[in-house]
Amino acid sequence: MTGIICINKGKDITSFGVCAKVRGITKEKKCGHTGTLDPMATGVLPVMLGGATRFLDFLPESDKSYRASFILGKTTDTLDITGNVTGEYEVNVCKEDVLNALSNFRGKIMQVPPMYSAVSVNGKRLYDLARQGIEVEREAREVEVKLLELVSENEGEYTIDVFCSKGTYIRTIIDDLGRKLGCGAVMTSLIRTKAMGFDLKDCITIEELQRRKDENIGFDDILIPLDKALCDYEKLIVSDAQSVRFKNGGALDIKRIKHKVVLNVLYRVYSPKGEFLGLGKAEDDELKAKRIFVSR
Repeated sequence: MTGIICINKGKDITSFGVCAKVRGITKEKKCGHTGTLDPMATGVLPVMLGGATRFLDFLPESDKSYRASFILGKTTDTLDITGNVTGEYEVNVCKEDVLNALSNFRGKIMQVPPMYSAVSVNGKRLYDLARQGIEVEREAREVEVKLLELVSENEGEYTIDVFCSKGTYIRTIIDDLGRKLGCGAVMTSLIRTKAMGFDLKDCITIEELQRRKDENIGFDDILIPLDKALCDYEKLIVSDAQSVRFKNGGALDIKRIKHKVVLNVLYRVYSPKGEFLGLGKAEDDELKAKRIFVSR
């Protein structure tokens, strides 16, 4: 089985745990996710299966969308409600103050990754160090928040929608917002609503996946073709003879390709019949196969 199954991840399971369950249900040995979600978070988690896993390193950078909730007056070591409380503060701000403070976190901003994150420093995962009680210096990184809107406020719990670049930590935005307001803030829930061009309507729960197996429904109708996740790369159609050569790993003479090819650009390569062959890159005078697609 080769392709993508978009999982609507439930709470209290790691992204690795989701892959383990998908692997067990589908009986597909090769399985990998496209971006970690914290155990407390829910939402879109595309899972690559079979030959699709060979393309994980070539997935385009993609913006992501989230809906998050938070409360004021508290901080934790994990920056979310599951962590140990590190401070409690009096809250003397109103909804208008929150709205005004949010404006500081739109656009390109510098953000320090949280200690409880999968970022590596000197070869060690930050969350492994954090669990040992070790805190290390982290360099701030530039991220882009393209949309940040207050959706609602209900009995002191605020909900925001965020559309941001890859690598943005919503927990950190909320923690920094709390610092800006002078009263602390902690994330209480997080839903990833869009990733890799897929949204919640494209997703299925682990429970539904298991039901399909139990009732022998199968997975063909929910298996998304791999090349849909690669659509940021331009499509390139080659001849039948070139298709055979490319599938065997052979480089193609650029001069013999009918379509214009730009040097040092990755292309989705297809046969005249529309068969996805893999990814190719123009180097020197040749289109070289960077990843060949194998359906089984």
